[in-house]
Amino acid sequence: MSGFSAEWLDLRELADHAARNSALRESVARAFADRESLTIVDLGCGAGSNLRGLAEHLPARQKWLLVDHDPALLAAARARLAAWADAAEGGDILCLAKGARRLEAEFRIADLSGGAGAALAGEADLVTSAAFLDLVSPQWLDRFAEQIAARRLPLYAILSYSGEERWTPPHAADARMLAAFHRHQAGDKGFGPAAGPRAAGLLAKALERRGYEVETAPSPWRLGAAEAALIAALAEGSAAAVAETGEVSAETIEDWRRARRKAAECEIGHSDMFARPKGG
Repeated sequence: MSGFSAEWLDLRELADHAARNSALRESVARAFADRESLTIVDLGCGAGSNLRGLAEHLPARQKWLLVDHDPALLAAARARLAAWADAAEGGDILCLAKGARRLEAEFRIADLSGGAGAALAGEADLVTSAAFLDLVSPQWLDRFAEQIAARRLPLYAILSYSGEERWTPPHAADARMLAAFHRHQAGDKGFGPAAGPRAAGLLAKALERRGYEVETAPSPWRLGAAEAALIAALAEGSAAAVAETGEVSAETIEDWRRARRKAAECEIGHSDMFARPKGG
């Protein structure tokens, strides 16, 4: 299973939170507005950014199960959530106070490459994920749709890479670099050949076939001077990925990398999804 560092997740957190589609997030909030408490399973939780971005829009009492394969990321999630909260205490389950909300966060190491069934076996009212679905295979997505449909669980999945990128100013190699990057995205990230930019559409269709109502909305990163460090990191990561494909010359990659590290603006396409069983 591919891993990401806590430092990379920290760097992108503000951009992730700004990119969330607010109208779709409000649909999620309205769906649970009459609830006093909610239990949420967060798949591929990383350093806990999804909880921090969503908690204020959910009921006053929340129980979160944060699932990731990387114990270092789960440790980072615990530390960052404790720092984010107004007050924090607890052992295996971290009890957090944030404004008027009281949250319990449980952390679980799990390899999701074989499916999400074990992570979904307990109590749950909502399943969430962030920047995760594009890493898994089409077959994984279909099994996942079957697993949540069997329990009629709602899903709120954000920041699935859509494949659209616009950099300013343009570079002559943009199209070649993006095509090669997409082919790299389709490589095996630990779940079989990845769905990449197709992921959100494939999952939406799989859930619709199983009687779900699916809402989707764009959630692009729009990066400028204030996000210069993130732009530079994206340029480095994209260049390294393209180099692994062998489809673009080293000279072209290096020229593109140098130009893109100093790009004035960058827009990276993502999409958000809220899926609920019809009549549920």
